[in-house]
Formats: sequence, C-alpha cells, structure tokens
Amino acid sequence: MMWLWAKAIRSLVCLTSHKPNVAHLCKQVSIKPGQRLYMVNQQYPYSVKFTEDTSRSKPSKRAQQIQSPTKTTADVSDSPPPPKKTTPPAGEKSESAGHWSQGLKASMQDPKMQVYKDDSVVVIKDKYPKARYHWLVLPWQSISSLKALRSEHVELLKHMQRVADQMVEQCPDAHKLSFRLGYHAIPSMSHVHLHVISQDFDSPCLKNKKHWNSFTTDYFVESQDVISMLEHDGKVQVKEGAGELLKLPLRCHVCGKEQTTIPKLKDHLKTHLPS
Repeated sequence: MMWLWAKAIRSLVCLTSHKPNVAHLCKQVSIKPGQRLYMVNQQYPYSVKFTEDTSRSKPSKRAQQIQSPTKTTADVSDSPPPPKKTTPPAGEKSESAGHWSQGLKASMQDPKMQVYKDDSVVVIKDKYPKARYHWLVLPWQSISSLKALRSEHVELLKHMQRVADQMVEQCPDAHKLSFRLGYHAIPSMSHVHLHVISQDFDSPCLKNKKHWNSFTTDYFVESQDVISMLEHDGKVQVKEGAGELLKLPLRCHVCGKEQTTIPKLKDHLKTHLPS
C-alpha cells in the first residue's frame, strides 16, 4: 500500500511543478510514526518538509516521571546514612544539649534566675510557677532523674531538703500558706530537681489537668519518702503506671470535691485561700 501513496505524491509533485494552475489539487499528507516515504522518481524537483504536530501530543509517561520533582536514585545515594541508634547509660536521657528538656541546666547557671546557691546546690525560681511561690532546688552534680539516684546521694538530698526548708522559712507568707517539698515521679525536665511549692496554686501558669495532677496526686513524691527509699533500698522505686495519675479527674486537694474544668477548679480554690 505504501508504494501507492508514493506514486500519488509523485504525480502531485509533477503536476505542481509543471502546471502551477493545478496546485489546488495538492493535498497535505500526514505521515504517522512508523510509516515510510519512498522517493521513486528523481526527474522532477520537489522538497520534503518534516514537522511535528505538538498541539495534540501529550508528554509520555517517562517524560512526566523525569519532570516530576521526586527524589531520584542519585539523590538517595547522596543522602547521608541514618544515624545509628545508641542506648544511653542507665539513669540518663538521650536528649541533646539544645533539647527543651535540658532547660534547667541553662537556668541554674543564670544569675537572674538564682535565688540561693552554695557549693552543693542552687535554688532557682520556676520559670512557669504553678503557685504564688514555686522554687526548684537543684544539685550542681549532674544527676538526670530519680532513677539515677543511689545510696551515696542520700546526704546530698538531705542537704537539698534543708535548703528547701530554709526557703519556706524565709518566705514572707509562710505564716499563712502551707508548702510541700517533693519530686515528680516522671519529670519532664532532665536533671534532678526538688519542687518547693505553696499550696494555694494561685497562678496563671496552671492551665490543665496534667499540671494539677502532677502536684496533687501520688505523682508528686515527698522529699522525705525519696530519702527513705535510698536509705533502705539504695534506689528510688517509681510506682508502676505513675503516668496514668495525670489523667485522674480534677479534685480539690483540700476538700476532695471534684471539678469538671480548670476554670471551675480555680474558682473553687479561692474559697480555701487565707483571707
């Protein structure tokens, strides 16, 4: 069939080259991909022009893949290998120095935050106090958490408690406010710290159930209890499932009455504040 097409084209070329007035008989012939055009007669001048109709063509699937901004094999091979997982020593956390949980280490070095210091400990104001008076007593010695404490730390913790007692004694409202000294069972901040907190809980920084329950349930471990565990067992045993205590209903720490929301709890707490 292809030679018939070629013959027809040759005839048209012949007509148009010798009889311009019949040029209107010529038709444009489109050659599809894969078809062949044979030049079988060299007696007449002719020209062949190849053009590609891009108006209807669609980019191939492969072209779309090349233009797609996805990562190529070369990109993957150039990427650095994933860091190897390392297990931190017992009692230590794996957070980097810039992690938010390391904030206490920076605060204890800040003179503006310091309230008291000696060779063993430093006292700072809690950055987000949950009551009118809220201090933290921290040892200069690097101890990540309660789990890292051993019997050799007993004297240090006793000193921390004595310093905490002095802070309460020097408080101008000590005669009308009660205080508690203790540790969070599972602290969010790295570096052992003893909370010294007044029991009014009158603070805009106390915002949610987790804040409340961390100071008013067994999640808050009394300082003397921690010292006793170290003296008898040589370590601190945190109760299993302590984290679930943060989900308990809101209850007044004075009368035990349950409240549905933090705003309602705060309104209720005002009834217990000293006049």
